[in-house]
Amino acid sequence: MTTSGSVAVAGVIGWPVAHSLSPRLQGFWLKELRIDGAYLPLAVKPEDLSLALWALPALGFKGVNITVPHKERAFTLVDKTDPFAERIGAVNTICVDKKGLLTGSNTDACGFIANLQVGARHWRASRPALVLGAGGAARAVCAGLMTAGVREIRVCNRTRSRGQIMAREIGGPIVVVDWADRAEAVDGVGLLVNTTNLGMIGAPVLSMPLTKLPTGAVVTDIVYTPLMTPLLVSARERGNVVVDGLGMLLHQARPGFAAWYGQEPEVTSALRAHVLGE
Repeated sequence: MTTSGSVAVAGVIGWPVAHSLSPRLQGFWLKELRIDGAYLPLAVKPEDLSLALWALPALGFKGVNITVPHKERAFTLVDKTDPFAERIGAVNTICVDKKGLLTGSNTDACGFIANLQVGARHWRASRPALVLGAGGAARAVCAGLMTAGVREIRVCNRTRSRGQIMAREIGGPIVVVDWADRAEAVDGVGLLVNTTNLGMIGAPVLSMPLTKLPTGAVVTDIVYTPLMTPLLVSARERGNVVVDGLGMLLHQARPGFAAWYGQEPEVTSALRAHVLGE
């Protein structure tokens, strides 16, 4: 739709950023809700991030999303942060207030849980969860699981020391498991989550034996290229409920959109199809 001189402007900062689905996602909502707004992809080199963020108030931006590789650095540059960002140590959404101050939040945790609740309505937090990986995405997933009430989170990373660092920094009911023991670690879990890039297009396939995974467990992968990763295909073939990673992207975008443009968007099948280019 045509914008006016009072257009509300937001965007996504990354390096590179051309691959980001956020402009397509946010653009759908702007058009659907008939909002006088714009959402721009902003390619910012790591060495220019502080300059780009400090320029947002002067340029009239309502805020931005932050994507790789800037999430951790942005956390150190904003004026205020929310509890999720504090626990995760990273920011993916920034709002500019009327005084020009930057508030950083992390909506990945809430986005993950919302996607899980929609895709696997029978899932309950009463059983342990196994999280593969110990990067920024794993931190967000663990924070979300803690908020949902999961009392035991098994974290399995290819480098055990990184998992131990994450457990120490974010706290909570995390048990670190050796990568070599991952096949045994699924025993008794109600949820298996892959937060690594293994299984993504262009990356090695994730080797994850599922023999001991309970048939009632849910399997989800934050990767969405491809939408059905080899892990999800294998889990579905053996009868497990699977949840792809696209919904996490869609749901994590809602709080930022509402703050910048003043309307609550919805995650629908039409939005999903549009983002996938169907």
